[in-house]
Amino acid sequence: MRPAAPPMPLTDSQREILESSLSRSRTAPHREVQRARALLLAGQGLANTGIAAQVGVSPSTVLAWRDRFAEQGLAKFGEVAKGRGRKPGISAEKIAEIVRATQETVPPGQTHWSCRTMGKAQGVSPATVQRIWSARGLKPHLVKTFKLSNDPSFDDKLIDVVGLYLDPPDNAVVLCMDEKSSVQALDRTQPSLPLKKGRAGTMTHDYKRHGTTTLFAALDVLTGVVVGQCLPRHRHDEFLKFLKTIDRQTPNGLDVHLILDNYATHKHANVGRWLATHPRFHLHFTPTSSSWLNLVERWFRDLTDKALRRGVFHSVPDLIAAIETYLQANNADPRPFIWTASAEAILAKVRRGRVALAQIPG
Repeated sequence: MRPAAPPMPLTDSQREILESSLSRSRTAPHREVQRARALLLAGQGLANTGIAAQVGVSPSTVLAWRDRFAEQGLAKFGEVAKGRGRKPGISAEKIAEIVRATQETVPPGQTHWSCRTMGKAQGVSPATVQRIWSARGLKPHLVKTFKLSNDPSFDDKLIDVVGLYLDPPDNAVVLCMDEKSSVQALDRTQPSLPLKKGRAGTMTHDYKRHGTTTLFAALDVLTGVVVGQCLPRHRHDEFLKFLKTIDRQTPNGLDVHLILDNYATHKHANVGRWLATHPRFHLHFTPTSSSWLNLVERWFRDLTDKALRRGVFHSVPDLIAAIETYLQANNADPRPFIWTASAEAILAKVRRGRVALAQIPG
């Protein structure tokens, strides 16, 4: 019969670490908690078989833990010994093949791989594919939209607009302006059910249309205050009306720098004549296909998410009233959007994107 192992010597500091930081931890790996409890019991003189029964491991594991502690102490407590632990069940070559197939191919008749289709094609489990994708940040199920502008004056326009964000001129107000056209007054075909415990609020998938309006909005980059006006259409006549609204609501003596897109109504001859008689207005056009450069688009997204998407509007006046209520709430507690990207960083990213597109065949 094998003699009982003698009590394992522990210093006060080792005992304190094992007791306070490991054996009672709720965040440490379970294996480390087991090991810490086993070492504490060994320090009390319990037999390996008794320790194994209390901790839930085999006596040989307890013996191995004791031997390793005798050699190393707590220096490498959380490390897995060389040659131990779970062995890889898939070769590096197979992993490389799965990664290559994910990035360079698609399954027959489909646009992208899923864990199941890739697992079936490669002869591995879907869980294995998921682990490989997660480790390398591959997400075939997601896609992001983008478009690189072909505007020949892209660089100059970008530098101009970003310069207004990062270094606005003195004695001036910088406004991001755009139209949210054809905002629909949608009425649901049945009443919505309210939010309750265990159930989200509901609304019908179908709706009745009661007309549209166009919201003209100009976001003050410095303060976050928005000048807004709902008009029935978005021709140059309505644009001129909105310019006059901005003129009335902007303090005299300040230049007005308007950031806006290349919509034809913004360059109409009548608009040009009005601007000639109002020299404090300065228009700055974003590059084509670059709506992301206009901060009012970010405000439009908030408006849609918070006031329009779930709204029920029985008429266009109801819709306009809801928009105006949101405008009032926004301006009562305005929060500006802070632009941080430099023109140099954006241009470098665009150049990388153009190089990548040029390398795609066809």
